[in-house]
Amino acid sequence: MTPNISLPKPKYSKAFLERLRLRRSNLVKHMDVNGIGPDADTLQDILNIAARVPDHRKLTPWRFVKFEGSARADFGQYIGTAFKAETPDAPIDRIMFESSRLLRAPLVIAVISSPKTCPRGTPEWEQILSSGVVCYNLVLAAQGYGFAAQWLTEWYAYNTDVNKALGLQATERVAGYIYIGQAEEAPMARARPDVSDLIQNWKGP
Repeated sequence: MTPNISLPKPKYSKAFLERLRLRRSNLVKHMDVNGIGPDADTLQDILNIAARVPDHRKLTPWRFVKFEGSARADFGQYIGTAFKAETPDAPIDRIMFESSRLLRAPLVIAVISSPKTCPRGTPEWEQILSSGVVCYNLVLAAQGYGFAAQWLTEWYAYNTDVNKALGLQATERVAGYIYIGQAEEAPMARARPDVSDLIQNWKGP
């Protein structure tokens, strides 16, 4: 006979659910280029939250590269050089723009997908998905602290020379550059999919 066990009711957090319902990225073009980013303790907590994601067999198949201060402009030189190599006829002002990509926010965190070889066979795809969730959690955590945040890749995330300067190994890829700063204006709402159109009841093969 099964004992009558009274399970606790799920806790309902209206504020948490409302934040998720209204979630919206802060476009980097609307960030204050002279704004401030999180201090060291706040950033550490943001990254701790970012790392609290599903991770099959606890492989930690991702890592962070931080850009702040002069490091943003220094790394930007590699971006500008790579852009010039890809587009030799580009005008100088466009090259300068590409070189200043990371200067659009006071802090940029590159999330690196770094799959591990697992003797028990955790699929690489699951590890890559985990790094994507890190990017999302990072944005949510930064916004939770009141900062503006956007997850971007843009062309330089896929450029071999830029990734070499970033220190990527052969098996690694950029999951995203997370721009963190202060918003000059609130993000605008945009159209969202009708989820009911995306649901299918399985009825067998």
